[in-house]
Amino acid sequence: MPELHHHLLSAGSRYVRLLLAEYGEEVALVDERPWERREVLLALNPAGTLPVFVDHDDTVIAGAAVIAEYLHETRGARAGEPSFLPSNPVERAEIRRLVAWFLGKFDGEVTAYLVNEKVFKRQMKAGTGSEPDAAAIRAARSNVRYHLRYIGHLMARRKWIGGETVSLADLAAAAELSTIDYLGEVPWEEDTHARDWFARIKSRPSFRPILADLVRGNPPAAHYADLDF
Repeated sequence: MPELHHHLLSAGSRYVRLLLAEYGEEVALVDERPWERREVLLALNPAGTLPVFVDHDDTVIAGAAVIAEYLHETRGARAGEPSFLPSNPVERAEIRRLVAWFLGKFDGEVTAYLVNEKVFKRQMKAGTGSEPDAAAIRAARSNVRYHLRYIGHLMARRKWIGGETVSLADLAAAAELSTIDYLGEVPWEEDTHARDWFARIKSRPSFRPILADLVRGNPPAAHYADLDF
């Protein structure tokens, strides 16, 4: 069975988990604490970052965007399977742009700050971590409003984030938002278009395992698993 080395609050890991679930692909989840830099993880990915996917033939693919493209080519190419990438090259380029936006810009400006300050520092061994940086948390809370407005801007003009059908862009955006929503850090009242889109994507069967996530020492926000939030 394929393996996915992940952390429950790694947005990139969630992105891959969502795509695997959409394809109905069973995978063994290997929990990692990336700051520990385990030798096993470093042997698979010298960068020590998550996620890392190990296929049934021991092929190792590292990085959320790269894994998703690999799954698209190896699973999405199967007869009857959705591809989550359009065949039109211009539309496909737009999807890839948006995936990069969410996994890169959104993650760097919002998710990474919140998860590091509110979760990872708490999970680090005593004496190796530090107190949460209040300035970083404030910056993330300010930045998320800008990103919600951008999602609302897109959804006022499109059926889904990248166009007329569900795509990798929706899964990437949902992975980032669900991670910080677990922490209760999404001001959904800021944009109804963004909220309505998230309610739709959150209701997909692929989201059920994500909504069941429970991080020790960090319980989810009260509304986290509520489909009618």
